[in-house]
Amino acid sequence: MADIEFDDDGRTRLRALLGQEQVGQIAYFVLDEPPTAAARVGVHTEVDPAHQGEGIAGMLAAEFYRRAAEAGQGVVPLCPYLKRWSLKHPEQAPAPTEELTARAKAVLSQDDPATW
Repeated sequence: MADIEFDDDGRTRLRALLGQEQVGQIAYFVLDEPPTAAARVGVHTEVDPAHQGEGIAGMLAAEFYRRAAEAGQGVVPLCPYLKRWSLKHPEQAPAPTEELTARAKAVLSQDDPATW
């Protein structure tokens, strides 16, 4: 599906667009408070039901990791889909440290998911 474009606000959402239509997204937050290294924490991957089975979730995951690497950020995949994808693509998705994962989980437990 070569017509997919991506839109990333750099702090909360990476969207997959087909023309003007949003067909998928990854909700995330940026963990950048010391002593933790900067990382994007993926918390939810979603694809419009009309476009499921078209590989959009995988394209989103690859783009999410690519953009994080480009920004010098790690990724903590707390979303079940991102976690599975990262295990299948270790060359594109380096595993986060245990410390980074623990910090991301702590922040997530204190945050309001409705704000993503």
